[in-house]
Amino acid sequence: MKRRYRKSQTESRSRRVPIVDRAEALSGRVTVELPISLAEVVSGLSEEIERLTGEAGRRLIGAVLEAEVDSLAGRKGRHDPDRAVYRWGSQGGYAVLAGKKIPLRRLRVRNREGREVSLESYSRFQSPPRRQRSIMKKLVHGISTRKYEQAVEDFADGYGISRSAVSRELVQAARGMLQELCERRIDELGRLVVLMIDGQVFAGEHVIAALGVDETGRKHILGLVQGSTENSTVVQHLLDDLIERGLDPTQRMLSVLDGAKALHKAVKKTFGECCEVQRCQLHKRRNVADHLSDEYKRSVDQRMRTAYAMKNYKEARAQLLKTVAWLDRINVSAAASLREGLEETLTLHRLGLPDTLRKSLSSTNLIESAFSVARDVTGRVKRWRGGDMRLRWSAAGLLEAEKNFRRIRGCKLMPKLLIALDRGAVAESATAA
Repeated sequence: MKRRYRKSQTESRSRRVPIVDRAEALSGRVTVELPISLAEVVSGLSEEIERLTGEAGRRLIGAVLEAEVDSLAGRKGRHDPDRAVYRWGSQGGYAVLAGKKIPLRRLRVRNREGREVSLESYSRFQSPPRRQRSIMKKLVHGISTRKYEQAVEDFADGYGISRSAVSRELVQAARGMLQELCERRIDELGRLVVLMIDGQVFAGEHVIAALGVDETGRKHILGLVQGSTENSTVVQHLLDDLIERGLDPTQRMLSVLDGAKALHKAVKKTFGECCEVQRCQLHKRRNVADHLSDEYKRSVDQRMRTAYAMKNYKEARAQLLKTVAWLDRINVSAAASLREGLEETLTLHRLGLPDTLRKSLSSTNLIESAFSVARDVTGRVKRWRGGDMRLRWSAAGLLEAEKNFRRIRGCKLMPKLLIALDRGAVAESATAA
């Protein structure tokens, strides 16, 4: 029979001794556990992390330069009389890291004739476009030129950049973005099914832009032009430029416009019957309401919204004609405004498109949302100058908006729009015959 020994009180207590106390008793060393979160640790070391990151970038650039010199002149310390290039010491230089100049030692090599051989990697690290893109990115996201010097205090010790240098770099970067937009080949974007044109006033001058939607529902900024007013000549210049860069004027498409007669005139002159025009329903509602007193604005807007929400073309048209008759008894100017272009506000109804796609294309909201980003960017400009300044800033804002473009709602239904446009072409040819 095994005997069971009862644990003594002292022994049982020893099993509850904290690990720290036991470690202290055994080795004389104490392990301390502090309840510090990882976020607090990182926050306390943020400056050190930035310094180390900058130093790591500097060392990496130096390693790349050293590797290129090794490939040209051989490894350091090895003499090769057959080599055409040899080392020639080093001198002070700089590279661009995180949009800022950082100092480094530039290795030098010469050929047998004693002429300097430029290092391709050094030229790339010193390339102004890299700094320009970094500056442009920071300024577009809300950093003013006056605060840029403080905003770039990151990652590396550097020379700092003056306000005048920032302005010069900014002009070059923005001009490059404008050139990129104005030289973009449209025929490489796929088949464009929808064309939207709208204008925005920047410091007293109109900037008119074009946005396209391809057959997959993707949106693209196509081009822009500047003019004193939103007249047909300026719009025609924009359309001619789009055609020159690959837009097919004989291809069936839908053009979504606001109520400007200049836009309508230029589009019809350029595309003729190949283009179905959809007048912006939101602009039409606002234009009609502007003719009325506050007593009737809400009522007419409700009537028009009800008509545009209908699925059937004939029913929607009948509802709008009833609203015109009602307005004739109240305000003939408002009635004339609704009567003008009434059929073109129902183009999508006539084509028989589904509700989701009709809501996306019944107004110019797609291009106006892009212009809202451009307004945010240009809102930080305090002094406007002549030349291409308005175009540069507008291009920067529109291209920034394009980075966040998503496909339109109802993009999977775009084939129905293509079928409807082609059906319209068949009907026109049958009528002509």
